[in-house]
Amino acid sequence: MGRRKIEIKRIENKSSRQVTFSKRRSGLIDKARQLSILCESSIAVVVVSASGKLYNSSSGEDMSQIIERYDIQHADELKALDLAEKTRNYLPHKELLEMVQSKLVEPNVDNVSVDFLISLEEQLATALSISRARKN
Repeated sequence: MGRRKIEIKRIENKSSRQVTFSKRRSGLIDKARQLSILCESSIAVVVVSASGKLYNSSSGEDMSQIIERYDIQHADELKALDLAEKTRNYLPHKELLEMVQSKLVEPNVDNVSVDFLISLEEQLATALSISRARKN
């Protein structure tokens, strides 16, 4: 008898969902182990259940070694993501420069606070680092 194809959707029955999760999780970990053996590779698998319980498995190397290698290889991407996240909190370059220019015109210099100037400096530094990152 062959297996029947199941529709991929959320299982409504909680106990059936937990049984399926356990079977699929163990199957995923077995496949990862097989891939590691067949291809002589290091594999790390992290699974978080609906209840928040963490399951992990590694083969080839220790989990912490695999994660460290990942961090080293993707450090540039993580920095770029961090910069992109910072830019969401700041104004676009043109608006930022216009604000600086309008606030630092001779008659208005006395009304500018030190905190505001520090904030502008941070925003300009971030904008400059993002521009340099795009250039590279």
